[in-house]
Amino acid sequence: MKPAVELKIALLQLELVWENSDANIAAIDTLMGDPQLNSDAYDLLVLPEMWATGFTMNPLQQGLSWNISCAHSPETWPEPLQAMQRWSRQHNAAVVGSLSCNLLDENRCVNRCFFMTPDGLAGWYDKRYLFRFAGEDDSYSPGKERVVIPWRGWNILLQICYDLRFPESSRNDDNSPYDLALYVANWPEVRASAWKTLLKARAIENQAYVAGVNRIGVDANGINHNGLSAIHHPKGQTSAASEFQETHWVCATLSKAELTDYRSRFPVLKDVL
Repeated sequence: MKPAVELKIALLQLELVWENSDANIAAIDTLMGDPQLNSDAYDLLVLPEMWATGFTMNPLQQGLSWNISCAHSPETWPEPLQAMQRWSRQHNAAVVGSLSCNLLDENRCVNRCFFMTPDGLAGWYDKRYLFRFAGEDDSYSPGKERVVIPWRGWNILLQICYDLRFPESSRNDDNSPYDLALYVANWPEVRASAWKTLLKARAIENQAYVAGVNRIGVDANGINHNGLSAIHHPKGQTSAASEFQETHWVCATLSKAELTDYRSRFPVLKDVL
């Protein structure tokens, strides 16, 4: 395993075909063969929120059928999860993205962000703050657990879209700090200014790297998404960003040594109450 000094991350900004997982899997299969990915060894590949369907409010028809036994039985995984593991093994990297899920043994639905590794599922996070404005709270149940996944020497916080507006959900502290927060999103163009501002704010206030990946294109509700996927340094500088509404990878190399040094010299997290 590589030394835990750098983490190479790539965010996939793309247009999603509405409620058509086969088409989205096929598109991502092609993009996973991009020479940009194959020319370097990436550690983390991140997909947008509900990457298989778009931001659907039809989880009973479009969501993954899931029960607790699925976690340890890859042969029973629905195709989107099998695809995530295929991509993970293809690049020897973790693949992260959220999917609409129908929890059969709990009789409820969730917007679940999966963290897939070549060896299997490392964990998942259920979206805590549901987007009432679009009726997400009527179709899905909120998550209750904060989830930080250890991966190649980094602690990674999982977050989904609307969570970005609530700083308490990502509050970092000195006792068990995370190093990188991931936001997977379907964030509309009309509120793009908030997306750009809040991603950077979350990095500065939590002394952590922050990466936000957003879809592009118009969804079935006529809502346009303009991407603006970005990776921010703990000091607030932008490590990588997309200013164009086009499909492509947004990539950066994150330095654990630089993060540790910055926290040591400016120990903000020690003052978190």
